[in-house]
This record gives sequence, C-alpha cells and structure tokens, in this order.
Amino acid sequence: MSKAKILIVENEKDVVELIRYNLNKGGYETDTALTGLQALDKAIDYQPDLILLDLMLPEINGLEVCDNLKYNTLTEAIPVVMLTAKGTEADIRKGFEMGASDYVTKPFSPRDLLARINAILTS
Repeated sequence: MSKAKILIVENEKDVVELIRYNLNKGGYETDTALTGLQALDKAIDYQPDLILLDLMLPEINGLEVCDNLKYNTLTEAIPVVMLTAKGTEADIRKGFEMGASDYVTKPFSPRDLLARINAILTS
C-alpha cells in the first residue's frame, strides 16, 4: 500500500520542516510549496491526497489558492486543511466557506494536526 501524499503550502521554512518531519514520521509522503502560485502548480503535478494550506502566502493568498483548487476539476476533490495564524471567528468561517475540510490555527500541536489529517484521510 502506498503512502498518502500531502502537499505542505507554507512560506515559513521552520514551520515547513516541523510539519514535514512529523508527517514523514507519521507515514506520509510530503512535498512543499512556498508560494501560492507554486502551490497551484504542485497540486496539479503532485496530485496530493491532502493539502495543508497557510493563508498568508506570497504572490496569491491561501484563500485564493483554495478557491482556484476548488474550481479546477483536477484538484477540486483534494481535501484542504487550512493551517494559519488567522484565527478569528470570521477567518475560520471564511475558510470553511471556501471549501476547507478543517481549519487549524497557529500555534498548533503537531500531534493534533496529525490526528486531524488521519481523520480526514480515513473517513
């Protein structure tokens, strides 16, 4: 059985490494994108099973990335977990309205994030 693939979209390299380490340890294959435009390209090329998406990205923000993903037939079915410092009730509601499967605010627990990902991918 092949490992589930997760695309990590995050512009802070320290956060990328923390997430990547924990996901790889949890049995997932990972790839990364540091900008919004790079995320859209990699989502099509890599065809991940799930996308972890920061909202505050260079080039285009995470909400625009999510919107583009959900309107592209090649990526519309990929679950998106928003992982961001934007944690107001309005931010969270907007994330779900844009099609997020889950919304996690920073700072976050890597174990909690892994549990949420496992729940989405096994449902």
